[in-house]
Amino acid sequence: MLGNALLLAFRELRRNVMRSILTMLGIIIGVASVITLVTLGNGATRQVTQQIASLGSNLMMISVGKRTGPGQMSGAEAFKIADAEALLHEIPELAAVAPVASSATTAIFANENWSTNVTGSTDAFFPVSNQQIAQGRLFTASEARVGAALCIIGQTVATKLFALQNPLGNRIRLQKISCEVIGVLLSKGQSTMGSDQDDLIVIPLRTFQRRIAGNQDVNLIKVSVKDGVDADLVKRDIERIMRTRRHLASNEENNFNVLDMKEITAMLTTTTRTMTGLLSAVGAVSLLVGGIGIMNIMLVSVTERTREIGIRLAIGALEREVLLQFLVEAVVLSSFGGLIGIALALTTAIALSGIMQVPFVFEGGIVAIAFLFSASVGIIFGYFPARKAARLDPIEALRHE
Repeated sequence: MLGNALLLAFRELRRNVMRSILTMLGIIIGVASVITLVTLGNGATRQVTQQIASLGSNLMMISVGKRTGPGQMSGAEAFKIADAEALLHEIPELAAVAPVASSATTAIFANENWSTNVTGSTDAFFPVSNQQIAQGRLFTASEARVGAALCIIGQTVATKLFALQNPLGNRIRLQKISCEVIGVLLSKGQSTMGSDQDDLIVIPLRTFQRRIAGNQDVNLIKVSVKDGVDADLVKRDIERIMRTRRHLASNEENNFNVLDMKEITAMLTTTTRTMTGLLSAVGAVSLLVGGIGIMNIMLVSVTERTREIGIRLAIGALEREVLLQFLVEAVVLSSFGGLIGIALALTTAIALSGIMQVPFVFEGGIVAIAFLFSASVGIIFGYFPARKAARLDPIEALRHE
């Protein structure tokens, strides 16, 4: 009986192709928009997670000043190298600690120059910041300690200053200092905030302080927390030690800020997922509209085929058979719309992922849910017209013109 109902449904769809396509349009748009938005949202979430992870492993950053608003910090006394050393010695849960000082500068090589940032730090900077070497080597702990005139450059700086030349062994000028390029870092691309992570020059911290800054200040301390350690506990220990070292009374606020990158990851991930959910809900409205369109067309179909229904009932067809016939037609319409919508969504998502430069994340679950939802729309909105057809009086139906 079901097979016969399917054959009749396909025959009816072929008989009114244009009307069937227009009826399915709401379902197609609804399914396509939901899947596309969820796929792009998942891609954006993964990209944010990957970009923040690229900043460093289990990274926390301690900056000078207290936060007064979004992106705003009040001034305060700078850190010293001794502060970073104290954290490393007193908190066993820390894997590495890197004091950092940086400033804008112009790098010069031969006839080329490039405005960039020069960062002074210790050898711990590279594992803490998840920086890996592509060519050459990193400077050693002893070279960092004595303040050797060495530098390691990012891919952007290497391209701008040296083009196709090998940077290793050449000397570049940074203000009053001439330093030898001993390494080139692997490319990391843009950060979550859109800055170029490859546009940097790293030199030993003591070299930076003596030859560029002219002071012993440290602007930032990066710490890497060991795996499996309670980050909140480490954060409290950092605040306790820094408050002691900065001689803050119990009633004084912190004049420094401890930022856990995992908190940023969680916040941004939650934000992207919330936006994805809201946009998907808007797309799901199209499914509701499509369901109403199916119900409207099926009611028209019942009216047009009243004599056909009357003949079927008169020659012995049961009410449940007529009900099944119209219900199957509604489900076939919505299911075909769902399949077309899935194909359209995946094609669109792949194209937009390339344009927006986010990963394409295929999630079979949302595809299955969207298809089942579209089929359910056909059942729900097709039931009322099907029941109306099944309850027609055969005598009155046969008299219908």
